[in-house]
Amino acid sequence: MTTPFGLSTVLGYPRIGPHRELKHAVESYWAGRIDATTLQDTAASLRAEVWRTLRDAGLDAVPSNTFSFYDQVLDTTVLVDAVPDRFRRLGLGDLDTYFAMARGTEREPALELTKWFDTNYHYLVPEISPGTAFTARPDKAVREYGEAKALGVTTRPVLVGPATYLLLSKATEDAPEGFRPFDRLDDLIAVYEDILGALADDGVEWVQLDEPAYAADRTSDEIAALRAAYRRLGLLKHRPRLFVATYFGDLGDALPALLGTPVEAVGIDLVAGPGNLNRLAAAGPLHGRTIVAGLVDGRNIWRTDLRAAAAAGAALTGLADHVTVSTSCSLLHVPVDLAAEPELDEDLRVRLAFARQKVDEVVALGRALRDGVGVLPPAPPATPAAWRNDAVRARLDALRPEHVRRGPYAQRAATQQARLNLPPLPTTTIGSFPQTPELRQARAAHRAGRLDDTGYAERMRAEVAHVIAVQERLGLDVLVHGEPERNDMVQYFGEQLDGFAATANGWVQSYGSRCVRPPIIYGDVTRTGPMTVAWSTYAQSLTNRPVKGMLTGPVTILAWSFVRTDQPLADTANQVALALRDEARDLEAAGIRIIQVDEPALRETLPLRRAEQRAYLDWAVGAFRLATSGVADSTQIHTHLCYSEFGEVLPAIDALDADVTSIEASRSKMEILDDLRTTGYERGVGPGVYDIHSPRVPEQTEITDALRRAVAAVPADRLWVNPDCGLKTRGYPEVEQALTRLVSGAAEIRSTLT
Repeated sequence: MTTPFGLSTVLGYPRIGPHRELKHAVESYWAGRIDATTLQDTAASLRAEVWRTLRDAGLDAVPSNTFSFYDQVLDTTVLVDAVPDRFRRLGLGDLDTYFAMARGTEREPALELTKWFDTNYHYLVPEISPGTAFTARPDKAVREYGEAKALGVTTRPVLVGPATYLLLSKATEDAPEGFRPFDRLDDLIAVYEDILGALADDGVEWVQLDEPAYAADRTSDEIAALRAAYRRLGLLKHRPRLFVATYFGDLGDALPALLGTPVEAVGIDLVAGPGNLNRLAAAGPLHGRTIVAGLVDGRNIWRTDLRAAAAAGAALTGLADHVTVSTSCSLLHVPVDLAAEPELDEDLRVRLAFARQKVDEVVALGRALRDGVGVLPPAPPATPAAWRNDAVRARLDALRPEHVRRGPYAQRAATQQARLNLPPLPTTTIGSFPQTPELRQARAAHRAGRLDDTGYAERMRAEVAHVIAVQERLGLDVLVHGEPERNDMVQYFGEQLDGFAATANGWVQSYGSRCVRPPIIYGDVTRTGPMTVAWSTYAQSLTNRPVKGMLTGPVTILAWSFVRTDQPLADTANQVALALRDEARDLEAAGIRIIQVDEPALRETLPLRRAEQRAYLDWAVGAFRLATSGVADSTQIHTHLCYSEFGEVLPAIDALDADVTSIEASRSKMEILDDLRTTGYERGVGPGVYDIHSPRVPEQTEITDALRRAVAAVPADRLWVNPDCGLKTRGYPEVEQALTRLVSGAAEIRSTLT
């Protein structure tokens, strides 16, 4: 079948490069080692490589404008010229203004950073006011379309859709009460009309407008506004053909709303939103419309059962005149190429597909729609019996409610304070300290065999001693060992637990230049021995102040890994929780008095639809409590949550029953405090007062102002003082300056308490 759109496409592709070339170039530019021209040349080379890869793989329709130096939502802010005035006033050039919004400057804090729906990608939150003057600035999209055209590749520019952009935005502080950025949709649509016109002028045939916000619960007014927006854009006389892409779940009533507009193509996610197929069938025949079917999972690394996917695609061919096969979402969320992993066990390799292999799957499915399923390879092999562990399954079956219960918080708090003897507003950090170039070099040398185990351990112990000395000198009350031995807070544990596999080059962008290598959970999870005890006890031996044992929670380990799909997530979470429970007990037995079990992914993994959230929160909270309830009431349990909107899950945070919860709060200007006050949260809390994702060091007055707001919302005997997150991405000079001000700010507020 020949369609106006072709048989196969993808919604996006990794932009970091096969060897993280973008990360290295951007960070070199920030450090002043390369100039803007060199940075732009690297970016152009990476874009060209992606376009050639997709074309040569046989993809019919290739996207463009998916490249970003930092984040596609920030790019959209530039596209519609919604740059906040506070950044314009800095007087920087376009590129440096862009990075100022992302990272902040000495004068201005960065835009708020939060999770992209329920993924581990982060976006920069636009700041919109009633007076924001939107203007079309389509230069980047036009330029990149032209670059691809010069290579002989006709592409489809991709833009964040106007409705989603505003639904992800926040009102500026000076906006009148009751104002919502979404109120500006009509104004923004006028700018999108100009953008579409400019793209049409340049010969663009198709444009992709991403509207994933409608996979979440939306009001009838928001759905009606979506319909009105795309009717208006669809009726525009001078424009490219429009492809509205949706992903991350079922669309509900938004799907018939979109189908009732003049757009030429609509994309649906049939991996996270299988119900979209039934809703599409209920809409009746779709004459003259292309349906872009997301049949290949864009968020996990397991091979697609192509014959099952082809059956879903075949069902669609009876509903629409034209069907195009695609990924369920952008491939931004998976590593670039499985070919870079020759050391993976072959039993695992044959079951995996990274971005490059997923493109091949999409192309094969597209051809199968035309030629029949006979051209498809067989389904992936069944899970090997060796990946099963009956002992851990029996242990989970034996769990009872009393195994995940601790004493009342007030009783625990009194016992812990008698043991710890901490001052009001105790100061601490979240866990990691700067990962210096020397540390990274030592880790690389050890991995390559150039540094033996003894030499590596000595180097790490020296760094732990340095971190403890720095914290004592700065006057922090509760210390950490700094985590020099950890490459990543999830990968570190994945490398020590059975049932996990680690990649060598499986990098995925988390935000900006930050990349992670998610481990792969392929089998039953068990702990073969202590993972952190030696490092924590060594650190504790160097000081009389309490040192926190540092663990990553079961929900976050799942969220930041590629997880097996052959059993419920709750079962896998509980297996991980048992391993962490054993680790916490060993830390306690070794004399560690405070144990932090971080769950920054608790909110990000929350299903987008409210109807599905209760079941998730039940098992997520249950897994955390299973991991943390094996210790005595005198051992203080901390957790850490970051870069998400927490207000709607505060009851779940309360149900975690942690003694102290530290929460990102600086970029959101302590908004969480109102939620804590409203809900009557009664446990210890540390709202972050230092944004570690920016090189900007806060003034002490900013810290004290934040703490005054915090003391007004949380009783001082339950308030902790800490940064927003770990310090691994920062340098020692800025960290020491910021922590000095944090300690001094806490002391200043402490002195005012009666």
